[in-house]
Amino acid sequence: MSSYSFSRKPQTVDTVHTEHRIIKTPIPCPGTDAIISELELYESRSMQGQMPIVWDKAENFSIHDKHGNKWIDFTSTIFVSNVGHGNRNVLNAVKDVLKKPLLHTYAYVNKERVQYLQKLIKFAGPPFEKAFLLSAGTESTEAALKLMRMHGQKVGKRRPGIICIEGNWHGRTMGAQMMSSNASQKKWIGYNDPNIHHIQFPYPWELKDLKGKELLENELNKLQQSGIDLEMDVSGFMLETFQGWGAVFYPKDFVRAIEETCKKNNILLTFDEMQSGFGRTGKKFGYEHYEVQADLLCCGKGMASGFPLSAVIGSQRVMDLPDVGNMSSTHSANPIGCAAGMATIEEIERLDLVQETQRKGRILFDKLNKMKNKYPDRIACVLGKGLIAALLFKSPEKQKPDAVFPSLVSEKAMQKGLLIVHTGRESIKIGPPLTITDDALLEGIDTLDQSIKEALNK
Repeated sequence: MSSYSFSRKPQTVDTVHTEHRIIKTPIPCPGTDAIISELELYESRSMQGQMPIVWDKAENFSIHDKHGNKWIDFTSTIFVSNVGHGNRNVLNAVKDVLKKPLLHTYAYVNKERVQYLQKLIKFAGPPFEKAFLLSAGTESTEAALKLMRMHGQKVGKRRPGIICIEGNWHGRTMGAQMMSSNASQKKWIGYNDPNIHHIQFPYPWELKDLKGKELLENELNKLQQSGIDLEMDVSGFMLETFQGWGAVFYPKDFVRAIEETCKKNNILLTFDEMQSGFGRTGKKFGYEHYEVQADLLCCGKGMASGFPLSAVIGSQRVMDLPDVGNMSSTHSANPIGCAAGMATIEEIERLDLVQETQRKGRILFDKLNKMKNKYPDRIACVLGKGLIAALLFKSPEKQKPDAVFPSLVSEKAMQKGLLIVHTGRESIKIGPPLTITDDALLEGIDTLDQSIKEALNK
């Protein structure tokens, strides 16, 4: 991880005034440090570390502060605002519920809940039949863990084993972190669940001549040699649809071999679609790129345009495993969240954002690959699909991952009116709202290019 620290002291930078960007003050703008310092007095430091900008308003693909600066947003607040910041139809749908007024119903029925669940299941398509709504992504991966294990018990599994992928990330609650593989971030748990197993991720730079299917066979053989019987000791497979930090997708044959293993051994196949769902990759859901059928989908982020809403989606036979009252959440199916979720799907359909994301993705990746050719000593890989992309950086001397340089590029971009996703690793991620115009997308890419050039000359 990078030890880079963004300066909170105002820096004199070039002024910018284009159609989509305005920088008219030093950056960070005066007063930013005081606001962040006040926040630090009262908020856990775990929430800190992002670039020092105090947001005032966000519209479509633009971020504004109170001093008149405007940024092109390549973050979607980390892939939440798929249909654009402050989407008018989403806001109007929420206002209609507020006007009733209706803020909360817990497990009592509300009309918005019924309408949204019908819409969500139709959007997901066969074989999905039912969903369980929650308020945060980590809740949905926890719920999927429970469902996979309950299914294993029902079909007579000996152990409630779950196979996960090294490097994948599923959330910060206990079960979610156990399924994730970052050892340092789950030390607090105090033990490892012996029935959660991790196998190697098929990074393209490590596979070399090995096929994805062959790697999977090797990894499953290791599990079996350790005493794990796939048919009796494994209830579920959990995959982050792509590896988040670098938008690294699996080889198709790797995932298709997993599906085959699941069918053969009565194992549920679950995809964590937090970052990839709701049009982000040029498909409704990212798992569709692999041409497999999932048993469960875990969704959140872009699901409701910033309102707290997440879900597990599956077949009736799996979703109805918990008894009445055995799987609920205080804010599950909140009417405001459901209204926002309904309007979000309607906007994806109205604006044809799945197809538009495919088209804009071709523009994005054409430009990024040209950028890679322009900086071959610095950019190691361009990865992703649709409007989720990652540039992986390397040091020119050692040709090893460089986590500091992309942090410097992120800061330069901020000073020029572009927000990109700072991962703290060797990657920069790009994920603008799916509603971004072609002109703004191209301007943002050009700004990123300028930022890399300046960082190289620093």
